[in-house]
Amino acid sequence: MGELPSMQPPTLPADPIPTQDEKNLGLIMHVLSIVGLSLIGPLIVWLIKKDESAFINLQGRELLNFQLSILIYALICVPLCFILIGIPMLFVIGIASLILTIIGLVKATEGKIYRFPLTIRML
Repeated sequence: MGELPSMQPPTLPADPIPTQDEKNLGLIMHVLSIVGLSLIGPLIVWLIKKDESAFINLQGRELLNFQLSILIYALICVPLCFILIGIPMLFVIGIASLILTIIGLVKATEGKIYRFPLTIRML
């Protein structure tokens, strides 16, 4: 008889061993997302370097998925501002985004891929 498919959850491939230049590009992507270019900056770096580096490909996808998720969460909170619950939620989303992006920045400088929590995986 045929074998049943495995019911294991999908995992990331083994972390690639990045060069110093790849670590620097990962750092740049995170810094760009902190200074106000949350989608455009990392997207440009990712599109240019994703085919050349497995580390940048994984790092960029994770960061872009996180930033897109934060955008979606913020857009959901905007109409909730009319009933006042959206204002503190936007504040919490902003602080969480900053803290998690800094954690991702530190992991990128260490050459590790950081899986952001509460992220919708789109890319």
